[in-house]
Amino acid sequence: MGQRLRRLQPQTPAQIIAIGFLTTIVVGTLLLMTPAARVGDGAASFLDALFTATSATCVTGLITVDTPTYWTPFGHAVIIALIQIGGFGVMSFGALIGLVITRKLGLRSRLITAQETKAQGLGETKRVIVNVLMISAVTEAAIAVVLALRFALGYGYAPDKAIWFGVFHSISAFNNAGFALYTDSIIGFVGDPWIVIPLSIGVILGGLGFPVIMELRRRYRKPKSFSLHTKLVLIGTVVLLVGGTVFISVLEWNNAKTLGPLSDGEKILAGFFQSTVTRTAGFNSIDVGQMHPVSWLGMDILMFIGAGPAGTAGGLKITTFAILFFIMLTEIRGGTAVNIFGKRISRSLHREALTIVLFSLGLVVGSTMAIMLMSDVGQDRILFEVVSAYATVGMSTGITAALPPAAQYILIVLMFAGRVGPVTIASALALKTRHPLYEYPKERPLIG
Repeated sequence: MGQRLRRLQPQTPAQIIAIGFLTTIVVGTLLLMTPAARVGDGAASFLDALFTATSATCVTGLITVDTPTYWTPFGHAVIIALIQIGGFGVMSFGALIGLVITRKLGLRSRLITAQETKAQGLGETKRVIVNVLMISAVTEAAIAVVLALRFALGYGYAPDKAIWFGVFHSISAFNNAGFALYTDSIIGFVGDPWIVIPLSIGVILGGLGFPVIMELRRRYRKPKSFSLHTKLVLIGTVVLLVGGTVFISVLEWNNAKTLGPLSDGEKILAGFFQSTVTRTAGFNSIDVGQMHPVSWLGMDILMFIGAGPAGTAGGLKITTFAILFFIMLTEIRGGTAVNIFGKRISRSLHREALTIVLFSLGLVVGSTMAIMLMSDVGQDRILFEVVSAYATVGMSTGITAALPPAAQYILIVLMFAGRVGPVTIASALALKTRHPLYEYPKERPLIG
């Protein structure tokens, strides 16, 4: 009996991280089900509370109910707290609390936090946690100040409302959550650079990942000394931002229901913003449901790729696809080793990248098929919703609330899987790593 209980207990940091997120979601669900969290009489349904808590903790942004009108200020506070904890990292947040109380970090906490933050060694885990806290606090505070001033001076909000709206949207942006206190997200501010640009900066910084931000702080004067990871993330971010802006702007330029009515400058600003948030956050400054289906397909790709690892963003990460791109390039050139910027990539990374992409493709395709069997919504909209959930983006064509409960539960699982990560889930399920004592003879089947 004792052995069975020990087997049921978390065995690895990956399992503990998954359980930490699950526990946070359960607590958030219970809080959102209290009458104090919902406007009007009665409490929120279990499914609406669970969906919202999962979306907030996994910093996604998909919703089944209208955030500003359905939830009370207490409900909004619960949501933003879940976003902050989920973006910071559930176990990292727990370790931070432990540091504040005891001023030390045990070996178990170091192991778990190193897994979640991608720290290079156990010795630097404490420093990483403190740096992550400082980066988050400074960035969110700066953006909140700019937004609050704009809300107060430009739109006549009362000081307390301006500050609250500034803080809420700043935290939501930096943590790439995409929750907004407006029914139409930020469509009402589509041409206002004082709102759009600060939100974009928050989303981009959160999407770079904390390791990249920390390295930029230390070596910003020596770009040649940047690590391969930082170079891949920075270059990939610029390429995807520019490419996404051009793609969306060109396709939607004359669409009377999206960019068409705007001035040329506002069109470019809106195209840039949609390119930024499509890869990581769920805000929108134009009506996504009225965009061209080809735009949706291109945005599916941007969402699937996502942003940088070890940050607040989702997706399969820029580095994953960069490695696959260079593997392909090496094969085309007939090379034997994958070299990027003068560095050779370990073969284990080849396998990890392929595993993540194939696992994720299988999950996305399977989920899309399952929801198609449950709903009469078109495949393009369902695929968009599924990718948005799995990549923890939170952008929607407007079908989330209309989907049957079974489909919404699938989206909940996808959001959790996308935030915890396919590799973490795979290692959490594997109780042991088995090393074979022998190898089979090689043989080369025909490819292509």
